[in-house]
Amino acid sequence: MNKYFSLVLFVHSIFALPFAIIGFFLAVNTTAYGFDWVKLLLMLACMVFARNAAMAFNRYLDRHIDAVNPRTAMRDIPAGKVTPSQALAFTIINCILFVIATWFINLICFSLSPVALAVVLGYSYTKRFTPLCHLILGLGLGLAPLGAYMVVAGAFHIVPIFYALAVLFWVAGFDIIYALQDEEFDREHQLSSIPAWLGKRKALNVSEVLHVLSAIFVILPMFFMPLGWFYIAGIVFYCALLIYQHRIVSPSDLSKVDRAFMTTNGVASVVFACFFLMDMVF
Repeated sequence: MNKYFSLVLFVHSIFALPFAIIGFFLAVNTTAYGFDWVKLLLMLACMVFARNAAMAFNRYLDRHIDAVNPRTAMRDIPAGKVTPSQALAFTIINCILFVIATWFINLICFSLSPVALAVVLGYSYTKRFTPLCHLILGLGLGLAPLGAYMVVAGAFHIVPIFYALAVLFWVAGFDIIYALQDEEFDREHQLSSIPAWLGKRKALNVSEVLHVLSAIFVILPMFFMPLGWFYIAGIVFYCALLIYQHRIVSPSDLSKVDRAFMTTNGVASVVFACFFLMDMVF
């Protein structure tokens, strides 16, 4: 199993999972539906299955690109740790498990499960034809808080949509920062990305705009539900880390991209979710 955990980089779940927890407990605390351990476990299972399928399929589809990119040549498929057929089989199994899990949640989640899979799997194709691929990745992760809310409530609501949009713009923004490393490679191999399209400086400007939008959408719930000082503290911390990652990355210095991508954003999502939960409790 270790090679499959390496294939899907389970640690990347830390980006969307805290927002899924926010969506779940938002529904628990603002609707007539109470807390249900079974639904929580099913929601977590869906998160894992969808993430596994998305990352494994991305590695499968990009295997030839990864093999010629010095930065990615040691990923599992190019390095021979996992065969393409194993990665594809792993993708299919996780897609099936995802749909089965939604069946046990409610009808709307089951009905929309193919749509969710189409988004998270379809992202892997987008770099081949549009620089807006970063937004599609953000959309895939942005489904987490909305889907988790629907697990409990079985319906849409404006506040989880705000969180979905916050995640969409947040993820798209930091994915652009991560893609700065491959600007020249993408351009040379006719792959689409914001850095390859606009260059490093303008790409960072786009990333900043997207992160401002993300900040706006984590603030907007305050106008639609009672939220207190813990939530405000969470907003301040979240926005501070958005600013921080733009301070440590510049067009001439990409040495701290990994810190901005993984550490800063991982901490931002986890701590923001903790402040949200404390606000719900206290």
